[in-house]
Amino acid sequence: MQKNTKAVVWFNEVNKNDIPTVGGKGANLGEMTQAGIPVPPGFIVTADAYFDFIEKANLQDKIKSLLDPIDVQNSKQLQEVALKVQKLVTDAPMPKETAKAIEQAYDKMGKGLVAVRSSATAEDLPEASFAGQQATFLNIQHSKDVVKAVQDCWASLFGARAIFYRQEQGFAHFKVGIAVPVQRMVQSESSGVMFTIEPNTSDTSQITIEAVLGLGEMIVSGDVTPDHYIVRKSDMAIITKQIKKQEWKLVKEISAHGKDENIKVILTPEEQAKQKITDDDILFLAKIGKTLEQHYDHPQDVEWAKEKGHIYIVQTRPVTTINKGKVAHHDIDAPVLLSGAPASPGVASGPVKIVPTPDDIDKVLDGDILVAEMTTPDFVPAMKRAAAIVTDRGGRTAHAAIVSRELGIPCVVGCEKATTTLRDGQIITVDGSNGKVYPGRIEVKTDVKIRAQGEVKTKTKLLANLAQPEIVDRVAKRDVDGIGLLRAEFMVAEIGEHPSYMIEQGRGQEFVDKLAAGLTKFAKAFHPRQVVYRTNDFKSNEYKALKGGEKYEQDEENPMIGYRGASRYITDIATFKLELAAIKKVREQYDNLWVMIPFVRTVSEMAGTIKIMEGEGLKRAPNFKLWMMCEVPSNVILLEKFIATGIDGISIGSNDLTQLTLGIDRDSSKLAASFDERNEAVMISIEKVVRTCKALGVTCSICGQAPSVYPEITQKLVEWGVTSVSVSPDMIDVTRDIIAEAEAKLGIK
Repeated sequence: MQKNTKAVVWFNEVNKNDIPTVGGKGANLGEMTQAGIPVPPGFIVTADAYFDFIEKANLQDKIKSLLDPIDVQNSKQLQEVALKVQKLVTDAPMPKETAKAIEQAYDKMGKGLVAVRSSATAEDLPEASFAGQQATFLNIQHSKDVVKAVQDCWASLFGARAIFYRQEQGFAHFKVGIAVPVQRMVQSESSGVMFTIEPNTSDTSQITIEAVLGLGEMIVSGDVTPDHYIVRKSDMAIITKQIKKQEWKLVKEISAHGKDENIKVILTPEEQAKQKITDDDILFLAKIGKTLEQHYDHPQDVEWAKEKGHIYIVQTRPVTTINKGKVAHHDIDAPVLLSGAPASPGVASGPVKIVPTPDDIDKVLDGDILVAEMTTPDFVPAMKRAAAIVTDRGGRTAHAAIVSRELGIPCVVGCEKATTTLRDGQIITVDGSNGKVYPGRIEVKTDVKIRAQGEVKTKTKLLANLAQPEIVDRVAKRDVDGIGLLRAEFMVAEIGEHPSYMIEQGRGQEFVDKLAAGLTKFAKAFHPRQVVYRTNDFKSNEYKALKGGEKYEQDEENPMIGYRGASRYITDIATFKLELAAIKKVREQYDNLWVMIPFVRTVSEMAGTIKIMEGEGLKRAPNFKLWMMCEVPSNVILLEKFIATGIDGISIGSNDLTQLTLGIDRDSSKLAASFDERNEAVMISIEKVVRTCKALGVTCSICGQAPSVYPEITQKLVEWGVTSVSVSPDMIDVTRDIIAEAEAKLGIK
């Protein structure tokens, strides 16, 4: 889809590559529509239309003058400025051609009731999402009302919580656009949320579904506590059903004034006690969840609704709070004060601060326990200061649960009487792993030593796996020795165009500059610590999905073992040189950026890649290291010869190495139980690599998911002599402790 050409596009015209134009929600709705997922029909008012509006209304300077001096930690000032900015947006006239395009699309869709939802162009990305920042308007009818709702969505981009979030995450206010999907309303008899992993423990073997009767707003808002169902992926069996009493539901009705409104309907005792959806519905949803997870190659957070016997998917987004490590086990021998649903793992103690409304969030200080009936997005500034959160209502997918997992603080939801049982200033201990609240301050003994950040130093380096620029500053402040795997794919996807297409247009330097800008964020944040950049490992299907990619990529039956990695570099040299130019540009300022070559099948491929790099001026030096990924069995078998080509280090990619050693598609749900890095054949290969590297005097790291998922592998790696371990950010502290304990047992100092 060409930018700056359309104010309105239909769902079937866009896909996941169109986030800059239609935002995360819009892109996902288009992607699902094209994939055959049952999605209610609709269209999207593009971010281009929003930017065009801002320009024609001359709003940018006016808004900037209000936002520049703001202190987002001052909640009162933040609220006041947000209201002023929103008024500027809603009072300005919408361009006539844009309003006309919206009205015509609404008429073409068949009119009727629609949902008008915000879709910011930087939201719903992995590890960068707070729930519900922008507005949603339901049951909108008549073309003029749809136009007004779109403009109100634009204004919500400058709500207090959205301004706060952008400031905290480092997004420039006018680099973030907003698109607006307009979708036929599903008048749901029942509705809910589905996670394709267990959201609290991140157990990938389970699918979690929550359901209420009526419209779905009650789940995220936490107004009622939903039914909770768990389906085991391996055999699609329902293994848990928790039926919760629901006293009322939300439905659409025509008011006395002739307007469509959501009203509360009190349920009969029989209705209150019944299961919200049938077992067949649960399994049907679980199958869709597996399909979506496989399609996106990432666990999904899915919104669904049931109307007249049909189940629809109204949204999917990546799960942003995956904790691949084992939750520390602990025993607390104390009387239980309150019980609820475990919503975010961990244990914390502190004084209670009861917060009835968002107007009261200023009373929450650093280290307090925030207690509320349920949180909303307006609570987020206080949630960031809290040590833990306890709520009366809600389930594991309510707002409080989602944001607590994002923040990494303990949370217990659905306690029913927290706000009436607890009192301000009372010291309590919150166990978010087990859903318990205890009186007083309790010291917890866990199977993983709890320590203050930075207290433990190890000889074995601890590195992080990273991809998204928006979290780099936060991770750089952690107890970590650098980046062991910086993935290129996210940055290339953000550029959005095939590099060969850009070369053909004479825009190769634009690709270089954009990639260099992305790399600089990581190198700058971690300088002088090492940042090991894995050159782009897009498969042919992923390259083809980029703008212009159709011309340059052929269809492959199995892209996973197709034209990728080093074989592509030595063939498509012009594109590889663009990437090398970006690396050189960054290294002019930050010499801590190193390079790692992925998916090298043969010794000659590695030698050929090195020759191209040296020809472009990237030669091994004391401050420039070249690593090779070890992820193909040939790398293990011929490791000495690969090292002899002239490399400084090896990094084991345990995901592909396991897949290719065992002959198992790592994305296959049927074979998921057999995909295990601890398999004897895989462990023998890993041990050989580590010991060979040690004997030959080259560094050896591991950057696959194995050490994040299985701490016992980390212990063996240290024993064999690995020089560094690279893990996902959520596993940094736990892994540092595991390394320290392993080194202590081995007498390593």
